[in-house]
Amino acid sequence: MTRFRASAPLTPDSSWEHFDLTVADGVATIAFNRPDKLNALTFEAYADLRDLFAELPHRDDVRVVVLTGRGRGFCSGGDVEEIIGELRKLDAAGLLAFTRMTGATVKAMRECPLPVIAAINGIAAGAGSVLALASDFRLLARSASFAFLFTRVGLAGADMGSAYLLPRIVGLGRATELLLLGDRLDAEAALRIGLAGEVVEDAELPERAAALARRLAEGPAFAYATTKSLIAKEQDMDLAGAIELEAFAQALLMSSHDHHEFLDAWRANRPPEWKGR
Repeated sequence: MTRFRASAPLTPDSSWEHFDLTVADGVATIAFNRPDKLNALTFEAYADLRDLFAELPHRDDVRVVVLTGRGRGFCSGGDVEEIIGELRKLDAAGLLAFTRMTGATVKAMRECPLPVIAAINGIAAGAGSVLALASDFRLLARSASFAFLFTRVGLAGADMGSAYLLPRIVGLGRATELLLLGDRLDAEAALRIGLAGEVVEDAELPERAAALARRLAEGPAFAYATTKSLIAKEQDMDLAGAIELEAFAQALLMSSHDHHEFLDAWRANRPPEWKGR
């Protein structure tokens, strides 16, 4: 995505220890790999995910990200013993360092210019549900479900940006119910309230996510990245500011290779060859 890199090399795909990372045809697939624990997160998994999303925009071979889980679950949140149990040993400074790290993971996902697809193959609970919120697309298997469990363990339902993201997706009333009560929300209910973009049969989820990823990977990446950035920034702007920001962005893209390529392809009666610049 950018030529401006530091001298330090990017992390090899096989070096990420707390999830599986594969890259093929412009698609980076991140798969949580603790199926026996319903892909519960550890301290290290949070940190690796935060750092990976900071690296991905600097790779030339990635245009879209798919986030999913191995086995029966997408992500069941923080591991009870490896995180919740260990947190009791920390002082206030240590606890704040942890909560800032988890929030930084969501921030990195939202600031990453690449489209992120959450292919939710089972339970997305606690932090797992917030990682789904931080994604740009949420494709659900019919057996999938959400549960914002924070209040059920005695914590605020507002965690990792959930009180910012969820009302913007489903509205304030629905978000209040989900974050306060922590009830399970099945796939069809998630679709009805707009939390899911699509629900498919369990066996069809991998191919449906792959098809969407291919479409995005083959498309105008610069236009996608700019759109994602504007959507995020304009959430907290007034209309006049948003229109002015869009005017600058659109003028910039009008000088881009991909916009010029559209006209050349249209005149030649051929499909555009998008370069992402």
